[in-house]
Amino acid sequence: MRGSGSDAVVGQFGCQKLGPELVERFERVTGKPAHPFLRRGLFFAHRDLVDILDRYERGEKFYLYTGRGPSSEALHLGHLVPFMFTKYLQDVFQVPLVIQLTDDEKFLWRGLELDEARRLSRENTKDIIACGFDVRRTFIFTNFDYMGGEFYRNVVRFQRQVTSTTARSTFGFDGESNIGKVAFPAIQAVPAFPTTFPHIFGARKDISCLIPCAIDQDPYFRLTRDVAPKLGFRKPALIESVFFPALQGDSGKMSASDTSSSIFVTDTPKMIKTKVNKYAVSGGGETVEEHRKHGADLSIDTPFKYLTFVLDDDAELAHIATEYGAGRMLTGEVKGRLIEVLTEMVVRHQKARAAVTEDVIDAFMAERPLLL
Repeated sequence: MRGSGSDAVVGQFGCQKLGPELVERFERVTGKPAHPFLRRGLFFAHRDLVDILDRYERGEKFYLYTGRGPSSEALHLGHLVPFMFTKYLQDVFQVPLVIQLTDDEKFLWRGLELDEARRLSRENTKDIIACGFDVRRTFIFTNFDYMGGEFYRNVVRFQRQVTSTTARSTFGFDGESNIGKVAFPAIQAVPAFPTTFPHIFGARKDISCLIPCAIDQDPYFRLTRDVAPKLGFRKPALIESVFFPALQGDSGKMSASDTSSSIFVTDTPKMIKTKVNKYAVSGGGETVEEHRKHGADLSIDTPFKYLTFVLDDDAELAHIATEYGAGRMLTGEVKGRLIEVLTEMVVRHQKARAAVTEDVIDAFMAERPLLL
């Protein structure tokens, strides 16, 4: 997955490339195998990950921060990617995690009613918890319910540091943007500051934060990194992923409102099979003869791209890449293997989600100390 495309994105955003040398150091420092997302370059860029590893080697704790904008009942696989990786990071480093549900953002951008945004937050929380997070080290919060006290004080401290000109140039706001949108970046920024969570970190400002996210979130946190030292905080570190592709490939866009664009965690095995067979763009030849002669173009083949995310076995993935790329394996075989892996993954997730009760949600959302 690493290549000129990711190099161009790194250059565009001004972050650092997460290459094999840093992955090797990650394994040395943690004593754990790198996640497939790291080994395969799916998390391909970073800001100050080296500093996080340095601090971890010295025995200094840090915390993780990620989030979700609750705009739909069901999450698709693209939504799950950052949570799957964050769960891995929590297990490896044994550190606290805060998860922000931006119900206010969806009220401002999507026009959801307040009660509906809050309801979707709890529904999405079930899917997040089903990823297997450790309740002793995880605090999940919604902005509508949690923002106040030191959280809000950090918000206004941040807002005073950012001009409207900077907000417009960073996020593309114009004269038609409502003022809630213009003010919102501060709300997404300040969970990267430990004093936003006094029940976890007290008044300590010296705790670092690592944020796993997709590359499109970089502008928010680039601004956060600019402001953090002015308020006496460390700059948050980032580890950033490529986009999870739509089933239709580059011609499509994953959307919660378009159920054919991706695999959703509520899909049945039959729906998964139908979607992969009907919508997943193939890089194989139009005829068997053509395919045998020229092989598959893996750079545009959605089933293979999906397998790079969801197939754990590196040797099997390499075998598929070689055989499919050479034309010895057919598109139907690759789609069949993807259907098997996705079905197992989604059924497992659905079972875990079914076990998440309202009391379990309340336990994750309770303001309490976490294991540090």
